[in-house]
Amino acid sequence: MRIFLTGASGYLGGVVTEHLIAAGHRVTALARSGAAQERVTELGAEPLPGSLADTETLRQAAEDADAVVHTAVDFTHPAMHEVEQPALAAMLSGLKPGSPFVYTSTGLVYPDGAGAAIDEDTPVAPETSAQPYKVLGESQVLAAEGPAVTVVRAALIYGRGGTALLQGMIAGARERKVTAYIGDGTHEWSSVHVDDLARLYLAALTRAEQRLVVNAASRSRSSMREIAEAVAAISDAQSLSITIEQAQQSMGPLAGVLIRSSLLDPTRAEQLLGWKPAEPSLLDELRTGSYAAAATPARPFRFRSRPS
Repeated sequence: MRIFLTGASGYLGGVVTEHLIAAGHRVTALARSGAAQERVTELGAEPLPGSLADTETLRQAAEDADAVVHTAVDFTHPAMHEVEQPALAAMLSGLKPGSPFVYTSTGLVYPDGAGAAIDEDTPVAPETSAQPYKVLGESQVLAAEGPAVTVVRAALIYGRGGTALLQGMIAGARERKVTAYIGDGTHEWSSVHVDDLARLYLAALTRAEQRLVVNAASRSRSSMREIAEAVAAISDAQSLSITIEQAQQSMGPLAGVLIRSSLLDPTRAEQLLGWKPAEPSLLDELRTGSYAAAATPARPFRFRSRPS
């Protein structure tokens, strides 16, 4: 297929691009800078200069493609919905009826699961979501007439030494020799390896269901304390508990996100799309995989007003 992809120079988008090309697809990728164009070319895709603000470029690219994959995301952008809404409208209008459109969302659209694994039938709303603009984006693409839309609600993405949260925790632990979890740290999260997630995108493109929403998560779960302890072990640091008040002072609203339960039930993706995660678990990847092997320290994680 001829696939138009946004976000190819990013962490997830780059891995998705690799998998698409390895599967024999032709990828045209939006690239808003010279560095992004170089990265896209290195991956084997054709760069298309432009940004999400260039709606006519997006519409034409979608019109020329057999499918669109939207992985571009900036969770820290304060006006991301205002940027994404017209961009989505342009791409959806350009696609031919029945053509696949895969939209990247997050498990953080769900309310706190209170320790239970949440399935896709759980209602989501901006008021109860840690990522309200993704709830709005989902609603927009699922309401579109014509394209075969799949929404992928990804758990915490990891692997290949990436993801800002894990990279930043490791860099901060190396710098300060401590890493923290909140309270007893027993709140658990689901996660998904970036290569397993890319394989799910391929499956979604092949199946091309109408208005399909799937959770992307492995069957393993990790507590925040276990993650902090694994980070400490590879960073020559100590893990310690801090209070919610201390966390709010240093992290702001992100503290409230990190004490949520975020467990996702992946049964629908497994059954409908034949998806089966095969990569090492998050804790194994931290303890003995790409994060442990990383030679170059990342920048310390700076907590912002929105999670990244």
